[in-house]
Amino acid sequence: MKTKRTLISIITLCAALSLTACNGSGSATTENSQKTQTESTTEAVDNSNTKLDDLYQQENQIFADHQDVWNKAFGMANKSDADPSGNYADYLAGIIESNKESFTDDELKTLNDDIETIRQIEKQIDEIENKNAGSESTDQNDSSEEITPFKSFSGKNFDGNSVDESLFSNNAVTVVNFWFTGCKPCVAELSKLNELNDAIKSMGGEVIGINTETFDGNEDAIKEAAAVLDSQGAKYRNISVDSDSSIGKYASDIMAFPTTILVDRNGNIVGEPMLGGIDDQANYDSLMKQIQSVIDADNKDK
Repeated sequence: MKTKRTLISIITLCAALSLTACNGSGSATTENSQKTQTESTTEAVDNSNTKLDDLYQQENQIFADHQDVWNKAFGMANKSDADPSGNYADYLAGIIESNKESFTDDELKTLNDDIETIRQIEKQIDEIENKNAGSESTDQNDSSEEITPFKSFSGKNFDGNSVDESLFSNNAVTVVNFWFTGCKPCVAELSKLNELNDAIKSMGGEVIGINTETFDGNEDAIKEAAAVLDSQGAKYRNISVDSDSSIGKYASDIMAFPTTILVDRNGNIVGEPMLGGIDDQANYDSLMKQIQSVIDADNKDK
């Protein structure tokens, strides 16, 4: 499963930086005190994020231990499931409850037991993140990176050619599919995504893929992903991005794969993410309606 990340609170980090930036004619004692405060704040942030990383790894290990049944579960996720932006355990429980007839009794027991373990882990995560949040509410206006992670976009396609935000400005709509090579539902929809790409080209649209295992130009992962794409007859562009870029961070927060989003020519995400494969005809039809809506809006703006 994909590693889940968390970001250091911007406010907490700024507080630490503001202490080191202070200067003036204060005494050596004051300067030493400020230095000590800065070091303490930084150490506290580092410690809390180390704990968060450990907790996320615990969750990832749960998914790895029961990979087949969780891949099956995530492959059934769609927009009618629980809100993935809310409580993670509730989100997972929503997927299972909506599709419980598709699982055996043993599978349901495994999934529900895992969810209860994850629920306890999430409580610990919430406690740490609440402590880190501090005065984060004062920074609510600085959310543009979360809303439009494709601004200042850069990456490389699998042939090593650079790609920038003109990818989006040249299209009325860009369909961005997040996947990873070991995700069976992701691989299952690749040929359908290629079909979609061919269908929307004349409409001013394009499909691109972002494989989360190919971050930071990982050559082995790129070769493996390219081979899988070729085996499925998928010719549309796939792009490797840096893990610490805004889109890399956005992708790292995705909890279910595959996930597909629509981006307009200004780099803005339009509508809600689609969870689950478009090899499901209902998902495909729903996505096509959304695509047409973005194209119609683009034509009105011309």
